[in-house]
Amino acid sequence: MNIHDVDMAVKAKRRRRRIGRGPGSGSGKTSGRGHKGQRSRSGASFRATFEGGQMPLVRRVPKRGFNNRWGLTVYSINVGQLDALFSDGDEVNVETLREKNRAKGRFDVLKILGDGELTKKLKVSAHRFSNSASEKIAKAGGEAVVVAGKPSAAATRDAAAEVEK
Repeated sequence: MNIHDVDMAVKAKRRRRRIGRGPGSGSGKTSGRGHKGQRSRSGASFRATFEGGQMPLVRRVPKRGFNNRWGLTVYSINVGQLDALFSDGDEVNVETLREKNRAKGRFDVLKILGDGELTKKLKVSAHRFSNSASEKIAKAGGEAVVVAGKPSAAATRDAAAEVEK
């Protein structure tokens, strides 16, 4: 037996505090609640964020800008990066990008952008393509396949406008 084993056993069998059992216990009479006030009463409860009437932190912190809760999270990658990652004749999609540790985390839409040069013939499947990216893919002899995904806010707005007409 080692001394650290004994220490663990003592901590594991700690007795609960016996509250309100006389002055000798150290937590008798007011049972560790102090005198008067809301916290001394039975049934007292507060919000987790309550700060005793002080201006709460969530209201003290300055808030600036616009946060679109409904906006889509777009992961974008350039054709130059695809050229470096993949070999000639490969298929590029979300799964293959995740295998190569490029498309990490959570996102709604994959967009291919046109920065850089593409020298390899690739079949690229993505939700969106920039005009320059689709031109460069076609010029290299590849194929740009648009995959159905969540519609953009602009597409939804345009569809709603057409229904109204």
